[in-house]
Amino acid sequence: MAEDLLLAKAEKKAYRLLALRAHSEKELRAKLRRGGFAESVITRVVERCRGLGYLDDGNYARQRARELAVNRLAGNRRIAFDLQERGIPEELSREVIGEIRGEISEEEAIGRLIRKKVKGMAVVAMDDRQKTRLARSLAGKGFPAGLIFKKLKGSKGEEVHDDDGE
Repeated sequence: MAEDLLLAKAEKKAYRLLALRAHSEKELRAKLRRGGFAESVITRVVERCRGLGYLDDGNYARQRARELAVNRLAGNRRIAFDLQERGIPEELSREVIGEIRGEISEEEAIGRLIRKKVKGMAVVAMDDRQKTRLARSLAGKGFPAGLIFKKLKGSKGEEVHDDDGE
């Protein structure tokens, strides 16, 4: 009887957490653990949530990667690191990043981010200190050094544009 009450309480907490936002299985387990629930109860709750379709690491990874790639303009390394931290397997992470890059390429994302950061200023007009600061910022967003330098050196006095000329 006591275990049934604990199970009901844990399920209620899990449903409340999942109603607020999507979680990965690792995140949900950690939050239930912090709530003081036993591992056996947590496992049953996670299985139930998965069975009901409330907990799906594949869908969660796609949503999270899309948020990072499209809205926050993050590079592949940053997305992969974020998904790994949230307990998404590396293979699934690579698959999801590949899907998302069909929507917005890493090169297009870095172009948009550079335009956003320089606010219409030509990259060639920036001094070395400004370029270094921009390069560090882009590296922190998970873009590879080669792509950063290509984009920063690629603009010959004009604003940085995406491949489609926007």
